[in-house]
Amino acid sequence: MTLFVFSLLCAFLQVSDQNPTNQWTMMPHVLVVVMDGTLDQQPLSCLEQPEKLLRRDNKDGDISWRKNGEEEGQRGNVYLLDLKNSFAGGNYTCHSKDGSLLNHTEVLIQDDETTSKRIIVKTGQGDHLYCSAQNYNGEFHCSWTWQSRRVGQVAFLKARRISDDDDGQCSLDESGRLWTCSSGQSNFGCSVDDSGHRILCLDQQHCPYAEESQHIYVTVYMKSGYLVESYSKHFYMSEIVKPDKVAITKVNTTMIEWTYPSSWSSPYSYFPLTFQIAQFRERCKKCDKQCTDSKAIKTSTVHSTCQFKVKHRVKAVCIRAKDVLCNSQWSDWSFIRLRRHKKKKRQQNK
Repeated sequence: MTLFVFSLLCAFLQVSDQNPTNQWTMMPHVLVVVMDGTLDQQPLSCLEQPEKLLRRDNKDGDISWRKNGEEEGQRGNVYLLDLKNSFAGGNYTCHSKDGSLLNHTEVLIQDDETTSKRIIVKTGQGDHLYCSAQNYNGEFHCSWTWQSRRVGQVAFLKARRISDDDDGQCSLDESGRLWTCSSGQSNFGCSVDDSGHRILCLDQQHCPYAEESQHIYVTVYMKSGYLVESYSKHFYMSEIVKPDKVAITKVNTTMIEWTYPSSWSSPYSYFPLTFQIAQFRERCKKCDKQCTDSKAIKTSTVHSTCQFKVKHRVKAVCIRAKDVLCNSQWSDWSFIRLRRHKKKKRQQNK
């Protein structure tokens, strides 16, 4: 069986989720072993060239191993991980006869999807990741929600066009915050926000005026203890675009006006929006909640124009927007209360 070799001088963080030996390198000294039931043991190598140790009048059996600081019974340059359960994960170190550290490897266990206990709950749209973009400038974010009573963190992430799967590389900068995934056809930069529940990405080669020919494929690897789970989503930018709220700028007794979101792509003639308008005769206390119910007396849809004449006695109006040309997401509702001036009764002189 081919032994996996850890390189102390690895310059890049590489990942290959199609490794036929059911293991892949997440980072230097971080090994992910996929437990799919096909293997009972996985060899772990201490030194790339153990003959150097032997030339110093040492023996292979002089190499000792520790797991999370505790002495292990196995000795020698090769340590056999027991894959019969998920507790094989841990921080493994190998030492010379005098106790000096020779190498160290963190082993993470990734169960297959049939046995994995999910860290992330579904978003309500059938996926574990929810991805959205404010416009067509190549920026997008993906978020998730933790399961209750579970703690985890982003251990690795990938963003690529699907066709880049074979030649892409992902690396983490010195600050430990910015991930870069590059290949011959795409270049993504991603970061995890302070909440730890969302990633922000930029496709630096995205052209907003060209039709997309390849999906974007995002994979987030979550670590909980020594367990790692992966969550993926693929999409076109046009499928996840969700405009910001429109801004209602002018109101009089009969007419309302609004403007495109300031974050929306321009020119507006090339990126037109359609608007949905809901009118209510009841005065609302929490209009943002009222916008989502079915009590509107009239719902209208207008294209491109940003003016609308409201019906008589309407006391609140809600407006939302979406891309005219794509079946993407509606923006959140904007609302405004209308103040109607009551006619004063004429006083008759007696």
